[in-house]
Amino acid sequence: MTTPVIAIKNLRTYFHTEEGVVRAVDDISFRLDEGRTLGIVGESGSGKSVTSLSVMKLLASSAKIESGSISLLGKELVGLPEPQMRKLRGATVSMIFQEPMTSLNPVFTVGAQVMEALRLHQGMSKSEARQRTIELFDEVGIPNPESRVDSYPHQMSGGQKQRVMIAMALSCDPELLIADEPTTALDVTIQAQILDILRRLRDSRGMSILFITHDLGVIAEIADDVLVMYRGKMVEYGPVLDIFENPKHPYTKGLLSCRPRLDSTYRLLPTVSDFMTTRDVVQPDGTTEVEVVEKKLTEADIKRMTTHGRGRLLHPKSELAAMGHPWDEARHPADTTAVEEGTTPLLEVNDLQVYFPVRRGVLARVVDHVKAVDGVSFKVYRGQTLGLVGESGCGKTTAGRAILRLIEPTGGGVKFEGQDVGALGSNDLRRLRRKLQIIFQDPYGSLNPRMTVESTIVEPMNVHGLGKSRAERRDMAAALLEEVDLKPEHLRRYPHEFSGGQRQRICIARALAVEPEFIVCDESVSALDVSVQAQVLNLLKRLQESRGLTYIFISHDLSVVKFMADMMAVMNGGKIVEFGPSENIYANPREDYTRKLISATPDDDIEQIRQRVEQREAMRAANA
Repeated sequence: MTTPVIAIKNLRTYFHTEEGVVRAVDDISFRLDEGRTLGIVGESGSGKSVTSLSVMKLLASSAKIESGSISLLGKELVGLPEPQMRKLRGATVSMIFQEPMTSLNPVFTVGAQVMEALRLHQGMSKSEARQRTIELFDEVGIPNPESRVDSYPHQMSGGQKQRVMIAMALSCDPELLIADEPTTALDVTIQAQILDILRRLRDSRGMSILFITHDLGVIAEIADDVLVMYRGKMVEYGPVLDIFENPKHPYTKGLLSCRPRLDSTYRLLPTVSDFMTTRDVVQPDGTTEVEVVEKKLTEADIKRMTTHGRGRLLHPKSELAAMGHPWDEARHPADTTAVEEGTTPLLEVNDLQVYFPVRRGVLARVVDHVKAVDGVSFKVYRGQTLGLVGESGCGKTTAGRAILRLIEPTGGGVKFEGQDVGALGSNDLRRLRRKLQIIFQDPYGSLNPRMTVESTIVEPMNVHGLGKSRAERRDMAAALLEEVDLKPEHLRRYPHEFSGGQRQRICIARALAVEPEFIVCDESVSALDVSVQAQVLNLLKRLQESRGLTYIFISHDLSVVKFMADMMAVMNGGKIVEFGPSENIYANPREDYTRKLISATPDDDIEQIRQRVEQREAMRAANA
């Protein structure tokens, strides 16, 4: 057998904290050969990123490789002095980090940051490094590379910044590229482009890739082999087709099932807890091991998930016909209903416009406008979910905030229960906001780190005069936590003491604290692991049914929007380019842009994976 590019054997990386030892990586072994991609998948906290940082030897001071071997092209890295390791980083092994904005220095141009690596490892002159950087930018698909080398990070989109990170990682022609969640924060279309770039560069350069993600849909698109991690341990390892076709471990089965699919009939998504439970088992040496107990997903469970809950609620039949989607009993499930004719919409948006001025010159004169939202109109009826879907920059978030007057519209009108929202004064608007709430994308960024959970939830009650006493408001907050599947004792904790999914549940509880009728969910699950995402989506559906809520659900992921929404609006360039029942738009998209969004959604169909594997094997055989 040839020498693997990377071989890890019995690796153990532990964190030594005040609370004790955390076994972040606990006895994992794998190998990665030349020109292949190994996907490491698992939830946050599974140890996948710590594995990559162990390879790069970029661990925090509290972490230590306790035992095991890391061999890079036959060279042992464990115990390697830092000066020697520094020579390998960038030249032999490079890494793309998850968040490009925090990985790039905001005070230097992106070109200068790539040139630094070239001059350090390749010994190039400044002019040579600049020319090579332009070539790399062109290779990774950055438009106008000659001018973009002089741009600063804030002047580039998320996808462009990630391309810069890829160019930087590839600048010294590494043998191994570690990609740590490189597409997590990106739109599905940009994600598809990044995956295509990585596949093309891998095949053209003969490079090996260690691809880390929580999304098995992405793994299906790019990986040759898959390693599944859970709580620091390797629970499954094998070729990608075997893992998807015949998963052995209940955790893998759960991850595969909980991701919403465009062709899914689920009304409630399966979660990992439907496939397994865990219990702590004390070992003879006093340590505690987590034992996984498999659960069987029965036919009754599947039936409950496909039939339980509210059916889709569509616009009145006359409006469906006017928009080109006439009511057809045969095309809809039996419990799909239409709003009665003559019903007044809960929310009505007419020709909404939000323009941002572009100022230039010493006097900062307005020379142009960015038309973020450009003449958007739609209706939302009580009890419905309207999905707003599109890429970053299409205007969907701006539209959602303008409806709530968190951003003042430039033109157009918004009516809620027949009341003109734009005409309200500050006092009336504050009273209306009890009925209108929002759940933001980043739960950590939208929670005050200095406020306890109790203060966070009780504050809006105080503003709107709910509850007769502090004790009553505390009891109401405790009941809300239980409603979102948290515990009353969590009231005294701070945001940093919770996981991402738990923080989003706190944000949901805060939104519910004033008993709203209408909630804008702004990318509220895009930052979550797929398993946690499934739990939060199920929670939002359950709350809608129990409380009679109405949602606008904003996302770039068409599969998530289709799962949640009754009606769907596809936005591009500040305009709605397609509107109709979500099932109809998926089954028969009319616009090229909608088809583009659908085709960019990761495809984990078994036959598609089989075809990709056969194509890869044929390519290897031809190049052998």
